[in-house]
Amino acid sequence: MRTLEAKSYRHPDTGSSVFFKKKTEAGKEIVYPESDGKPMTDNTEQYKWIVLIKENLETMFADSHDVFVAADLLWYPLEGNNKISAAPDVMVAFGRPGGRRGSYIQFKEDNIPPQVVFEILSPSNTKKEMKEKLEFYDRHGVEEYYLYDPDRIIFKGWIRAEKKLRPVENIRKWRSPGLEITFKFKKTGLRIYYPSGREFTTLSEVSREVEKTESEKELQRQRAEKAESERELQRQRAEKAESEKELEKQRADMLAAKLKSLGITE
Repeated sequence: MRTLEAKSYRHPDTGSSVFFKKKTEAGKEIVYPESDGKPMTDNTEQYKWIVLIKENLETMFADSHDVFVAADLLWYPLEGNNKISAAPDVMVAFGRPGGRRGSYIQFKEDNIPPQVVFEILSPSNTKKEMKEKLEFYDRHGVEEYYLYDPDRIIFKGWIRAEKKLRPVENIRKWRSPGLEITFKFKKTGLRIYYPSGREFTTLSEVSREVEKTESEKELQRQRAEKAESERELQRQRAEKAESEKELEKQRADMLAAKLKSLGITE
């Protein structure tokens, strides 16, 4: 007796847990695993860059309902084939809603492949492995592919032209056609900027900036309170001086009236 297998995953629109099965011609159920058993990263530097790119892209498209951003998610490009897959360090799919996924099963995503992918190299990555990834992304419809080696400070890019991914020649200051973000590459490393010109930042950098901003706001508030207190003190001093002036005038008038009553003055 044949045992059927099923795999649960999160529905891209509702986020609810459902089961997905695909029958082959032989009647067997195709399961699309959500993990390939490989670690997400090899070191902290690789992890930092993956999180930096993924989190900033999610922030950039936070108000868009048709952009899906993910990190280290298995992508199955072919219907009925769970042997062919890749897990880009970061991928962006335009035309697909955000939300939870167990994997990116392309034929369940209106057959839309990720248009932009990123790979962050680690010491364990081989030339053969990266060559195969480039071929995979080329074969399955990626429009832009960026590769960064933070250890050796190497940055490369490929963009689809004439139905093939071709190297970006002037990568040192390159603007992504799809994402509209700018890459600036120098000897010191890679910098990435939002379309507005603001630089991609880590969560810790954002937190420090928020703390700095809050501290500056508090200092400004204290300065404003001090200035207001000084203005109030000056106002009170002015009122006191005016009262003393009025009192002196009253005393002078009383003295003048007394002298006049005594016939001393006219």
